[in-house]
Amino acid sequence: MRTILKGYKIIFIGGIDEYGTASETAAQLFNITPKQLCDFFYKIHKEIYDWFQFSYDNFSRTSREIHLKTTQEIFLQNKRNNYIQERTISIPFCLSCQRALADRYIQGTCPYCQYDKAKGDQCEHCNKLLDPEKLINAYCTACGKHNVQFKEKKHLFLQLDKLQPQLEKWIKKNKTWRPQVKSIAEAWLKEGLKARDITRDLKWGIPVPLKGFEDSLFYVWYDAPIGYISSTKEWAQKKKNPNEWKVFWENKKTKYYCFIGKDNIPFHTIFFPAILMADGRFILPYNVVGLQYLNYERAKFSKSQKHGVFCENLPKAGLDPDYWRFYLSLILPETKDSEFLWDDFKNKINAELIGNLSNFINRTLSFVNRFEKGITPKRIKKDLLFEKKRKEKIKKIEQAYERVELREALLEILNLSSLGNKYFDEKEIWRTKDKAALSNCIHLCKDLGILLHPFIPQTSKKILELFSIKKALWKDLEKNLENKTIKKPELLFKKLEEEDVQELKRKTSQVEEYFKEAKTLKQKEFKEHSMPEGTIHYLHLEDFQKADIRIGEITEVKDHPKAERLFLLTISFGLKEKRQIIAGLKEHYTKEELMKKQVAVILNLEPVALRGITSYGMLLAAVDENNKVSLLTTDKKVKTNAKVQ
Repeated sequence: MRTILKGYKIIFIGGIDEYGTASETAAQLFNITPKQLCDFFYKIHKEIYDWFQFSYDNFSRTSREIHLKTTQEIFLQNKRNNYIQERTISIPFCLSCQRALADRYIQGTCPYCQYDKAKGDQCEHCNKLLDPEKLINAYCTACGKHNVQFKEKKHLFLQLDKLQPQLEKWIKKNKTWRPQVKSIAEAWLKEGLKARDITRDLKWGIPVPLKGFEDSLFYVWYDAPIGYISSTKEWAQKKKNPNEWKVFWENKKTKYYCFIGKDNIPFHTIFFPAILMADGRFILPYNVVGLQYLNYERAKFSKSQKHGVFCENLPKAGLDPDYWRFYLSLILPETKDSEFLWDDFKNKINAELIGNLSNFINRTLSFVNRFEKGITPKRIKKDLLFEKKRKEKIKKIEQAYERVELREALLEILNLSSLGNKYFDEKEIWRTKDKAALSNCIHLCKDLGILLHPFIPQTSKKILELFSIKKALWKDLEKNLENKTIKKPELLFKKLEEEDVQELKRKTSQVEEYFKEAKTLKQKEFKEHSMPEGTIHYLHLEDFQKADIRIGEITEVKDHPKAERLFLLTISFGLKEKRQIIAGLKEHYTKEELMKKQVAVILNLEPVALRGITSYGMLLAAVDENNKVSLLTTDKKVKTNAKVQ
């Protein structure tokens, strides 16, 4: 908990939601487990946010134990309050893959807008939530076949219909949401809420703590927003005050602000508040700040087409984070979609950040050092007109901050800086050496340093250090700096030339290196995960057409600690990839015979836990009439990782 700028006691909570079919699908793409994928991307996200200087008090992840316990506790409370219902529903099942299909493993044509790649839970084109059974011409994304059948299975539902009256009353009373946020919530209510499925047949997620549902997991839409609460609990535990989280979630005087993207508005205005209402202990969002879409050069961001500015590239692009923070704040899509445009980026940096803001601060403080020996002069008398305009601007900035209209707040700060530049010119301070006017400009530089802190904290700190001010506090807007020593200023920013922009554009649009690095995660460390990683789950004859068979070399052989007949093999597929595979070969080979042997391995099989240790693949072997096992090996030495056709 921190006290910053205005004096409010706040906690800034965030994290990544890791469960669900999206993670499973991506993990399959890289041929690794979902846990490994999430470990990797959590590190990437954390590094980016730290570089951007996002001041999270706690940045968590939903795969942590505290989130599992919190989700299960809230579910049981929802059930005790009679908001959980058991129903039998139809589940899509791929007859070719012989498995149930989670929402993102089934696609088809949207029944509402006719988009032909709609997923089983939501159409990305029209944003309608879907039931898989409503998809037209549905097919399995794993095998691409239209061999999908629906089977009956028991699932659990949150009774949103029962909660609708409470939601309607609460939303109607709300005066803080933006019109476009409130209209989306009201549209859902007008259509009529229905009980919504909260369980899924997956292997990567939070188990349902209920008898008869041992094989079910919570659907990600249910558990993910609970991450806000579990992340706050985690923060309290780190502070060694485990109950302090309740100050933020159970105290009715607390204001909870939720910052999300457009596609998540229904989940944070309807679904998550419904979960909180069904529990009964927690406060509801005071303001759901739902942003619209940010596009890139008149089109959507697309990594596959290298069309965009990708944040993982920014730390190495050569610009400090405040350049990016400034421009992105200026184009925040608060009420409508906005565009990242390189020409606009260069113009806004050069004209506003440098030509307006940096120029005013540098010219004012350089003048103090040059003509006043770095000592701020006294104001013999106040300039009442200037002071009135200054206070009016600061009041507008304060109001914009309070309404969470951040783009408006920054624009007003730039207007305040423009006021300073105009005043400096009108008073011709370089000619008149007007000490009172100079003092007004000095104080305005200090004000800008304070007001800019939420947008460009690194620059704010540099400005305030010139005045020997350690922390940006709102009360210091009235701080008197007369007869104080001002440190010599340095240029805050450098002007961007066209060649700079072209180089930035090239660097920030790169994607190959990034994903290449992700692929090298393949079994770097042998950890036990019971999650699926391949597209083949049961090996039938027809599966061999999609089996990824590679040549590997056995580099280590150990005894299985819990099984007499099993070996633990480490198999190398080149410099950067190794696999742990468990094989029942003790009766057929010695350790010495297996070492350095080249073998054929199926890589894209679901991991299997054998006596407590996970195997990540299958050796190909033949069995003769005497039950003698012979591994499929090569007569001549071949390159490891060679594909067997």
